[in-house]
Amino acid sequence: MTMNVLAIDTATDHFSVALAAGHNTWLFEADAGLRHSELIMDSIDMLFKTAALKPEELNGVVCMGGPGSFTGLRIGYSTAKGLALSLGIPFAPIPTLDCLARPFSSLPGIFVPVLDAKRKAFFCALYREGNRLCPDMDEGPVEIVRTIAAELSPQAGNAPEQALLFGPGAELLYDRIAQLQLNDLAIASIKLGKLRWGNAATLLEMAREKDIFANSNEYNFAGPEYIRKSDAEEEARDKR
Repeated sequence: MTMNVLAIDTATDHFSVALAAGHNTWLFEADAGLRHSELIMDSIDMLFKTAALKPEELNGVVCMGGPGSFTGLRIGYSTAKGLALSLGIPFAPIPTLDCLARPFSSLPGIFVPVLDAKRKAFFCALYREGNRLCPDMDEGPVEIVRTIAAELSPQAGNAPEQALLFGPGAELLYDRIAQLQLNDLAIASIKLGKLRWGNAATLLEMAREKDIFANSNEYNFAGPEYIRKSDAEEEARDKR
């Protein structure tokens, strides 16, 4: 049975929402910066009108579960949960880095989705053939390179396996690795340009592939995965 599902991605500056209605999918995306709250409800309403779908016909809502922008995640999470609760339908978050890695799941090598976490650190995780190799990381370039090096496997002719960095923070991380002269490993940066990985359309694909709403009750009182405390929380702790 086909489901009508809404997906929301507010984890980064690139904002997107997607709606699956029957066998069709509608997508809206924009470089939002800090304007997620201005765009989210109008863009969702636009998708419903374009698909000729009523909110009451929605069967579920998914969103990015984190890590990512603190403010962006809160906006996406609260919107998704609010819609689900008001409509009496299930809600589920999907880890941001899992979603970013999804388009590379059938390719060989190690894939490292990267988000700029500020404070000279990055949110990332390692994947091989769609399988996660480590928990979400909030680390600087040195520790990330060490983690990658420990996972690289020798290939034919003793050539090391390649690790590919991609995502919004990939170029910055790659530059930092080069500056620290850590790039003696087979690490290549994918410059995304106008290509978008892991947006709301990918959330829909992942929701369709598995019964994402089977354990939706456990998410009713959950929040985004921030990994670290916000700047405001850190400042409050320092003052104490």
